[in-house]
Amino acid sequence: MDDKHMQIGEVAARTELSLRTIRHYEETGLVAPSARSQGGFRLYTETDVARLMVIRRMKPLGFTLDQMRDLLDATDRLDADGALDAAEREALLERVRAYEQAATGQVEKLRVQLSRAEDFAATLRSRLEPAPTAVRS
Repeated sequence: MDDKHMQIGEVAARTELSLRTIRHYEETGLVAPSARSQGGFRLYTETDVARLMVIRRMKPLGFTLDQMRDLLDATDRLDADGALDAAEREALLERVRAYEQAATGQVEKLRVQLSRAEDFAATLRSRLEPAPTAVRS
């Protein structure tokens, strides 16, 4: 990834997260700025942005902060340069698989909810259409 540093405002614009939300994720240990400017401003990298995007995608699927932290820990360890033994690697992959299955299940539930919402909106639209007038002879 790129070593270019971005200030929190640019990161917020790119991730569509508020400054407050990014700071909250920092306070809870989900993300940390890669550096600080001489003036003390938070500086982030593309890797940090990618991490925030994972968090942003997990949130609407109902994952808790602890679950987000657990998944990020597993993926961080899988991505680390240090060698993992086969058992540790498989255990980490199993954790990621469990999150993938949970996400797939949540997506399916959301599809059902969306379908019901679309049906409801269509029902309301049909109530707004003018009733056919009776033909007189």
